[in-house]
Amino acid sequence: MNLRYYILFANLEQGMRLHELLDENEIPNRIAPAPRAIQGKLSCGVSLMLKPEDVEAARTCIEENGAEYYDIVPLEGQLQSKRDRYC
Repeated sequence: MNLRYYILFANLEQGMRLHELLDENEIPNRIAPAPRAIQGKLSCGVSLMLKPEDVEAARTCIEENGAEYYDIVPLEGQLQSKRDRYC
């Protein structure tokens, strides 16, 4: 199972602020395109990707700092190791 959590935003600025905040608090996260399965919810195509074990720490950090975000969505199987490999 390849479950990841994606934090969605209304705009890029919110995403970059939260990325910096999570980095400052040493919470692993990665800037990623919003998965196609959920892109229609918002106009911002950027998300932050978290591993399942980091979600609670991220939620705590968001609450303690009043960070803005739209939603945190779990999705399975979005990473494909052989995508864009031609050999």
